[in-house]
Amino acid sequence: MPLATPSPALAPPTILPAAPCGQQLCSARLCSTLLSSAPGRPPPPCPPPPSSCCHHSPLIALRGWGPQGWTHPTVAPEPSWSDGRKVGRRTPEPEVGSVPGSLTTSSSTIQAMGIKTALPAAELGLYSLVLSGALAYAGRGLLEASQDGAHRKAFRESVRPGWEYIGRKMDVADFEWVMWFTSFRNVIIFALSGHVLFAKLCTMVAPQLRSWMYAVYGALAVLGTMGPWYLLLLLGHCVSLYVASLLGQPWLCLGLGLASLASFKLDPLISWQSGFVTGTFDLQEVLFHGGSGFTVLRCTSFALESCAHPDRRYSLADLLKYNFYLPFFFFGPIMTFDRFHTQMSQVEPVRREGELWRIRAQAGLSVVAVMAVDIFFHFFYILTIPNDLKFANRLPDSALAGLAYSNLVYDWVKAAVLFGVVNTVARLDHLDPPQPPKCITALYVFAETHFDRGINDWLCKHCSRHWGYSSEHGKDPELMELTV
Repeated sequence: MPLATPSPALAPPTILPAAPCGQQLCSARLCSTLLSSAPGRPPPPCPPPPSSCCHHSPLIALRGWGPQGWTHPTVAPEPSWSDGRKVGRRTPEPEVGSVPGSLTTSSSTIQAMGIKTALPAAELGLYSLVLSGALAYAGRGLLEASQDGAHRKAFRESVRPGWEYIGRKMDVADFEWVMWFTSFRNVIIFALSGHVLFAKLCTMVAPQLRSWMYAVYGALAVLGTMGPWYLLLLLGHCVSLYVASLLGQPWLCLGLGLASLASFKLDPLISWQSGFVTGTFDLQEVLFHGGSGFTVLRCTSFALESCAHPDRRYSLADLLKYNFYLPFFFFGPIMTFDRFHTQMSQVEPVRREGELWRIRAQAGLSVVAVMAVDIFFHFFYILTIPNDLKFANRLPDSALAGLAYSNLVYDWVKAAVLFGVVNTVARLDHLDPPQPPKCITALYVFAETHFDRGINDWLCKHCSRHWGYSSEHGKDPELMELTV
């Protein structure tokens, strides 16, 4: 009977000396090949080293070597095992959502903030099941509370007749939402339809002048809505920040922008500036603060971008084209100047395949969301109940939880509808605007807890870079955003 041959002892791993820049990749492959090749078989020849330095090789960037990997700590991968033998070191798995082999630059701070982490399907299903049950239980109590309080005296001002044929009243406590879809509905449709129509005609006849057409149309819309003196007030803010940009001092531009924003919140400056609006109407205060605030943010973005790139020589006309783009003027979202200028400078923009279908789908979702909110307000008086504290104190805990959650989701739906309509028009103009905010129910990554994606991009690009919290210095831009 033959005796079993004992297995040979494992040899200690060979430590390779440091190789020059062009030979590190070759040495790593040779080590793995020598250890993993069968006994008695000569190893394959080593591939020639790359002609350029490893710091600029996409393959080196793929493996985390060179300057591309210096912003993250390098962790030595664990050795892999096969048939009881060490066969070299295994390349660490890429992070979820990362793009292997992509060469990212440190200047793209906004892309570094976009962490994409997908939860397992089973975990998402469990969360959805628990959430659905909790919402059904809380919604039942909230529905009963709305029915009991429909005829209370405190509800008379904000609960008006709605679907009388089934005996349902409607919650109209949010005057801004009501004004959008009653008094100002035709004005909004007329203004945006005219913008799309003139943009299409200008693109067909003189595409090189479409940016001028957008600016002139937007300025005329502001003139007709808010009056000539308000238009002159905004032009004054634009000119002041443009002059500051000519000095090439980022701290001066940022300080002047913050001071201009503060002037719309402090008396007596706010009272003096609000007097520039001609006439009085329901949404006057909303349009005044929205147009003024976003104008200052856009002008500050222009000034900081001009200071960062003095060789590009941006003009006052570029600032006016950027600021008076009508879909973004009153309610945003905010686009940084560099993105807007690059996309608007395309003389003959080309749509990607299927983009028109996605634009129609987004417009359809906005209409469906408006109808869903209208139906919801006929059954749940979530905006009126918090105004009657005596009635709210008698509600069960489940109804109070449903009331709080419904108000949070309604704020998101309101912003999503507004941004959805504006983004639909902007995408028809061949722009790529910021996406609508993410629903609070779907937030589970700290880096995506910001509500307005456009303002988040603005903070990441301008505040993080100029205050030293950029990825190129090894610091976290999220810390700067959280501080602001």
